[in-house]
Amino acid sequence: MQLTRISNSDLTVDVAALGAEMQSLSTRDGRNWLWSGDATYWTGRSPILFPMVGRAPMDVISVGDKRYQMGQHGFARRSAFTLIEEWRERCTYRLESSEATKAMFPFDFRLDIEHRLEGRALVVTARVTNLDHEIMPYGIGFHPAFAWPLPGGEGQRHSVTLDNGANPDLFRLSGGLVDPQPLPSPFEDGAMVLNHGYFEKDAMLFPDGAGAGLTYKSENGPSIRFTWDNLPNFALWTKPGAGFICLEPWQGTAAEVGGSDALDQRPYTALLGPGAAAQYSFTANLVG
Repeated sequence: MQLTRISNSDLTVDVAALGAEMQSLSTRDGRNWLWSGDATYWTGRSPILFPMVGRAPMDVISVGDKRYQMGQHGFARRSAFTLIEEWRERCTYRLESSEATKAMFPFDFRLDIEHRLEGRALVVTARVTNLDHEIMPYGIGFHPAFAWPLPGGEGQRHSVTLDNGANPDLFRLSGGLVDPQPLPSPFEDGAMVLNHGYFEKDAMLFPDGAGAGLTYKSENGPSIRFTWDNLPNFALWTKPGAGFICLEPWQGTAAEVGGSDALDQRPYTALLGPGAAAQYSFTANLVG
């Protein structure tokens, strides 16, 4: 597997060509803040979700009067990207439309993923460009899996605290699709102590109201300041008993139970005009 390493005096990051996926995020003392990808639970580490987030009904999407097979979270995470830029503290990988992608998603596009270091912060940016002559519907999201417990926070309670102090409604998945019935928020004044039991029913979805930033922290140890841009939806996920927590900002969610398989009818789908581009990002600042 082709890897590109970027580093500065504080951080080292490895990024794979497969999926433009981050494989490690370590501080100068050797501590790795990213999930190891243990296949016992989940082999992912920080996949890029494109051109949709979540599942489609029967794993089929429709565009116009045509239908296409599309697996969960789209195809980018299993696609080979091309390294187009490599510097000491940043690198950019690119995925462009091909006959293989058009068999699933009938549009000409370009997807650039940049990983960049700024002191003790990692910034990951996705830039989507519509190279087609028609409006392009799509979803995009980030899925980074950070260590739980954080390195140096072993044996301590871990929590997530939203910057906006809100208590957004919780939504759950049913058969991989969003159940549109809202549930009581697990947050209290924007704070939630993490518990593996919360994830026995799969991911915790917050389509509205989570804001654009949070702190993921251990009780008396390290923390991660996590912010995102241009991504209105948010989710938390782990496999119960696994050593990670995914902090997932999205543009778009899975289709709703009983909803349409039309790509442009999915909740929060982005619509990008011909020749236009859109940018999305997250920043993880490691503290402690």
